[in-house]
Amino acid sequence: MTKVVFQDSLKNKSIYNAVSDVFEAFGGGKGMLKSSQNVYLKVNAIDFKPYVYTSVEVVEAAAKYFFNCGAKNVYIIENSTQGNITRLVFDIIGMNTMCKKIGAIPIFLDETDQIPMFLPILQSFVQIPDFVNEHLIQNRKDNLYISIPKLKTHSMTTVTLGIKNQFGLIHHMSRIHDHNFRLHQKLADIYANIQPDFTLVDGIFATNYGHYPAFADKEKCVIPMNVIFGGNDSLAVDIVGAKFLGFDIEEVEHLKLCAQYKIGESNFEKIEIENSFIFKERKQKFSCELLEEFPSDITIIRGKKRCCREGCKRNTEAVLEVFAKDFKGTGGFTILMGKGIDKKEIENIKEKVHIAGDCAISEWYQYLSYKLGKHNITVSTGCNNLAETINSLTKWMNISPLNLVPIGIIESLKLLIIAKFKGTKANIPLIIPKL
Repeated sequence: MTKVVFQDSLKNKSIYNAVSDVFEAFGGGKGMLKSSQNVYLKVNAIDFKPYVYTSVEVVEAAAKYFFNCGAKNVYIIENSTQGNITRLVFDIIGMNTMCKKIGAIPIFLDETDQIPMFLPILQSFVQIPDFVNEHLIQNRKDNLYISIPKLKTHSMTTVTLGIKNQFGLIHHMSRIHDHNFRLHQKLADIYANIQPDFTLVDGIFATNYGHYPAFADKEKCVIPMNVIFGGNDSLAVDIVGAKFLGFDIEEVEHLKLCAQYKIGESNFEKIEIENSFIFKERKQKFSCELLEEFPSDITIIRGKKRCCREGCKRNTEAVLEVFAKDFKGTGGFTILMGKGIDKKEIENIKEKVHIAGDCAISEWYQYLSYKLGKHNITVSTGCNNLAETINSLTKWMNISPLNLVPIGIIESLKLLIIAKFKGTKANIPLIIPKL
């Protein structure tokens, strides 16, 4: 049977012991290494907000383990979420410091050139880093590739585990298109092209109520689980991980679609869970929904059609919730999203407006720009243009974009300049917003 192994990160006395015990259950790192003896660890470092990224301690443990098994090079790779540059995220969370300490090599995928990759069911192309193409596709048989996601729910994809973690393998501008009801198929198509050799899940903490909770809500949303688990069948690991958070495969659309490719085991009953007592004792029923505690003086008008939770809806609302709670953002404006908004609701608007997504923009931008003036309207184009969403919401909520970064202005600007010099393709917000 396909196997997924759980280890208790507390009873094993160290995270390193828990991580190594998971790998040892599959024959050990020496047998996992391939001809190049190079290891590629894809982490989840979407942002520097506490509790939303893969623990640096877990990544360090995995890297040290493979160095001890004879790895030549260990690469820590990521392309952070839109609105961020990976170099900055790695610096703030301590990933760069850790890499320097142990000799691992950080790879900022947003600073690499791009090459097209075809998505078979969507029948479209995305741009991926040439580094990914060279090392994880063209020379796949020579290199060991491991996905190390953080255990999280997700307001758009229900959970974010090993397969969702691969969304970071495509460049930012390719993430905007289809970040709607087609997102699930996009994730499945990426998985059809690239499958990790192993998925190791950082379950030290899990996030409830979505993947990007406000730090102010950490008592509600950050749940200590104290587990590390993984296996060499990424779909099986995700099926078990989803179940651990309380979700069946039928509730996780991208896993259901991945199962159709028959790349991995999708039947929970056919997956052996080693140390299943840990799974049974700590399994909980989480929620992927946001808390939806928005400022009372912000009006959200959602269309009856195509108000996709995977796109303009939950992306906008997640940022809104964080800005209000963690940065004391103010309100006094209206947000439109989706198609099929009743004109009577639009006619009542007399204030500033943010229009999220092409559906609402196509229906109401012209009318509202004439009624209110263009200076009272901001937009976020596509289905999930996070840089434009950040630009707009910081403007209307009276937040300085510079305050979003928890390090000094000079230091952050220095990292941005280096990333620009290195050719970053990150879609980032304006440092100084337009008036």
